[in-house]
Amino acid sequence: MTPPGSTTTGHVLEEMVLPALTHGGYRPDKPKSPIGTRLGGGRHFVDLVAQKAEGPAILVSLKWQQTSGTAEQKVPFEVMCLQDAIQRSDGSFSVAYLVLGGPGWHLREFFTGGGLSPFLRGCEAVRIVDLESFLGLANSGRL
Repeated sequence: MTPPGSTTTGHVLEEMVLPALTHGGYRPDKPKSPIGTRLGGGRHFVDLVAQKAEGPAILVSLKWQQTSGTAEQKVPFEVMCLQDAIQRSDGSFSVAYLVLGGPGWHLREFFTGGGLSPFLRGCEAVRIVDLESFLGLANSGRL
């Protein structure tokens, strides 16, 4: 049995999101997909790449925070990396979703309410949403 708080919670979150994407008409491809080079070097992986029959793909980065910790400090850098991936994709990716799940986010409202916008200009193609909002958008095909 996996201990609570282990990093396998990301897999559980992924399994929650996949049915909503499929129901909304998206084809979720390639979990843990490499999408290029991350800012600062190294390969950049996202949790999911989803696409409808037509149009550019959507990047999905899932973050689960069970208890308070350092994940909140990583959110701005993830936004920057996702925006960079979109800009480098030559139109292959149109938008990215950074999905925040779990009860441990102290800054959830700040992040989902646009609190980073004054500090990260030019990152408008990255949308930070809570898990429930993402599931609703994905399930209804409105990503």
